[in-house]
Amino acid sequence: MKLFLIRHGQSEADILNVHEGKADFPLTDLGIKQANSLGSYLRKNYQIDIIWSSTLKRAAQTSEIVRTYLDCSIMYDDRLQERNNGILAGKPITEENVDTYYSLKPFERIEEGESDLEFRARAESILLKIIDNSKKTDHVAIVTHGGMIEKCIHSLLHLPTVNKTYFYTGDTGIHLFEHNDSNTIIKFLNRTEHLHGVR
Repeated sequence: MKLFLIRHGQSEADILNVHEGKADFPLTDLGIKQANSLGSYLRKNYQIDIIWSSTLKRAAQTSEIVRTYLDCSIMYDDRLQERNNGILAGKPITEENVDTYYSLKPFERIEEGESDLEFRARAESILLKIIDNSKKTDHVAIVTHGGMIEKCIHSLLHLPTVNKTYFYTGDTGIHLFEHNDSNTIIKFLNRTEHLHGVR
C-alpha cells in the first residue's frame, strides 16, 4: 500500500495568527490555490483510490478540492482532527500561551483539551483502522493536520509514545510511505514542489 499523509492548505488562522487546533477555520484564497495545485500534482503523478479526511473545514475543503481532480471517494472521520487544544483554540498566539502549551507534561491536558498521550492514542487508533480497512487498496491518502501527521509518522515508524522526534509539514505538504505487514518504507517527506509559483 502507498500511504500519502497530506496537510491541508493555508487557513484563515494562519493569517489571523491565532492558535488553531480544534478551532474550525476555512481555507484562505491562497489555501484554495494550494489545494488545486495539490490536486493537479496528484492527478499527474499518482493514482489515489480513496481519501480519508479530517472533518475540520481546512482539511475537508482541501479534500473536496483535491477530489475534483481524482476519481476517488472521501471518507470523513472526526478522529483525524488536529489535537484538541482546549481553551487556546482560536486565541491569539502569544509567548505566554505558547509557553503554557509546550510546558505541559505528556499526560497533562490544557483545560478542555487532550493530552499528548491521548492525541497519540487517537492518531494510532484511526491510522490502524484506515490501514485495516485498506488491505485491498493500493493508494490511500489521508488529508489532515500537521500534528496528526506527526503522530501518524511516529506510529508508522514505531517510535516511543513520548519522544523528541519532530516532523514538519508545510501547507499541502505530502509524505509518502510504502506500508505492508512486514515493513514501512519512507519514500519522501514534506514534498511541496507542487506549490512552486503558487501565490
